Amino acid sequence: MKLYSLSVLHKGSTKANLLKAAYDLSSFSFFQRSSVQEFMTFTSALIVERSSQGTRASVKEQEYLCHVYVRNDSLGAVVIADNEYPSRVCFTLLEKVLDEFSRQVDSIDWPSGSPATIQYTALDSYLAKYQNPREADAMTKVQAELDETKIILHNTMESLLERGEKLDDLVQKSEHLGNQSKAFYKTARKQNSCCEVM
Repeated sequence: MKLYSLSVLHKGSTKANLLKAAYDLSSFSFFQRSSVQEFMTFTSALIVERSSQGTRASVKEQEYLCHVYVRNDSLGAVVIADNEYPSRVCFTLLEKVLDEFSRQVDSIDWPSGSPATIQYTALDSYLAKYQNPREADAMTKVQAELDETKIILHNTMESLLERGEKLDDLVQKSEHLGNQSKAFYKTARKQNSCCEVM
């Protein structure tokens, strides 16, 4: 999972104006980087130009996904990621960047601004922070921890039964379980047997 580009643009009446951008092109060869950066800038501007105000969209281009969010005030942002990167995390990042950008940069500067004149430096840090969606996004982090817990729990049950003993045999041998508990276990086992995964 990787993010390659994060751009903030202003959607004008005829074209989109790049205000600020950050790139992580370390996975490309040194001689390809300037061409790749130009292509990403061009693609970001084109997607913002063709997107309606107040919309979010994802556009697939070869093995990349371009996620765009254009607000009603014509401020837009584009993140270019690989196919594996979670879309929800991308849109969370875009919303966060646009909110912060609009608070720090006056809207009067948006139509005529350029990367050299706009004083906003957070894009590089956002691009670096969001390279790992588990660390950057709380929901993704919680989901990953839940998945790990399920794996650990499953492995623990298997390791308990590894010694060749079945849970059924253990229940029968148990002196601590009363007859009602054993009957309940057998009934529950029969009820759940239809749902057992082989």
